[in-house]
Amino acid sequence: MKKRHEQKLIILSVGLLIAFSIPISLLFNSEREVFGYPIILVYLFTVWMISIIISFVIIKKYDE
Repeated sequence: MKKRHEQKLIILSVGLLIAFSIPISLLFNSEREVFGYPIILVYLFTVWMISIIISFVIIKKYDE
């Protein structure tokens, strides 16, 4: 894997570190619900799923 593709994964990791940090996560801690689930759980699992998809695309597209 080339260095620029590794850099994309590092940027994704830093973005996830920020997205999963306590102050950002607590912004979604409220009484509201989405499909019966607390919004903080929906946020955490959505960010997690999107990160898996992005990393999969980076690995598959740029795997050489």
